[in-house]
Amino acid sequence: MTNICIVYTHHKLGDLIWQLPYIKAISEHHKQKIDLIVRKKTQAKNILKDLDHINLVKYNDFRKGLFYWIDVAKLMMIYKYNKYTHVYVLDKVNKPAIAAKMCGVKNIIGPGIGNQKKWLTVNKYLTNEDWNLNYSEQSQKMLKINSININNIYPEIKADINRFREGNSDLEKKGKKIAFGIDSFEDYKMWYEEDFVKLANKLYEKNLFDYIYLICGKEKSYLATNIKKLSNKEYFIDCSKKDLNGIIFALKNSNFLVGNNSGPINLAAALNVKSFGLIANDPIDELKYSKIQIITPENYNNIRCREREGMKKLNVDRVLNKILEGLN
Repeated sequence: MTNICIVYTHHKLGDLIWQLPYIKAISEHHKQKIDLIVRKKTQAKNILKDLDHINLVKYNDFRKGLFYWIDVAKLMMIYKYNKYTHVYVLDKVNKPAIAAKMCGVKNIIGPGIGNQKKWLTVNKYLTNEDWNLNYSEQSQKMLKINSININNIYPEIKADINRFREGNSDLEKKGKKIAFGIDSFEDYKMWYEEDFVKLANKLYEKNLFDYIYLICGKEKSYLATNIKKLSNKEYFIDCSKKDLNGIIFALKNSNFLVGNNSGPINLAAALNVKSFGLIANDPIDELKYSKIQIITPENYNNIRCREREGMKKLNVDRVLNKILEGLN
């Protein structure tokens, strides 16, 4: 009997979403559901609950120092209890492969970059030059050298909206709704609040919405506060106090989302919500395997700049025109 486990150790929601096509490809290759081990911070148990090809999701920490071997021991317990015959590791971290090796798992498959290859059971690895590939491309190559076909490169999340309705009745407004993804894990990726206000004014003149959900985390709630104060309009709905259930409910109720390069826009695109990504300070290459419609400044040089001021290069009129083009 084949029993499949896939491990992904990165903590960002967007990073996990980019791996969804490869998780599904492994499931389709083996013609069975898979188990997934990820960080708790991803909230994957909730987000991925409605995906047919995932059997269960387990959480594990992937820490360093003293806790390194504690987490290895936890992984070994999960592997042994579920009697996995195959463990796939979708990044170059050693810990999941070491735990599988110590449990005697017969098939341990990973990119094999760096020391990880010592713990794998396959003899085909990515090269050191593949460090330069983005996460999606590394996973694509890993699956290719292991003869696993990928039928769809775009992340997709099936989510029953009724499951996210409880506790979010305040988000159910009559009329047309859109969403702004206003924060980011990295501040230099954030478009300015005053530009979101100007864009809202122009979109409202086009009769494209009645309400706008302001999507951001609690730690960046000041962004929503600033936008509402600058605008002094009643059509903004602050979602900064909402958990991920509320965010998904807002996104599924939106005709489209305009936002920074961060988790919410990757989530929206995977939920099949039309998404426009505002990028001026980081390369667009990492989003080429996404349904996000990318909006960049004219003559964009596609390099990383860690100064938020660079987001000013993306002017409101250009963003508006690109949205209107994308909606037609």
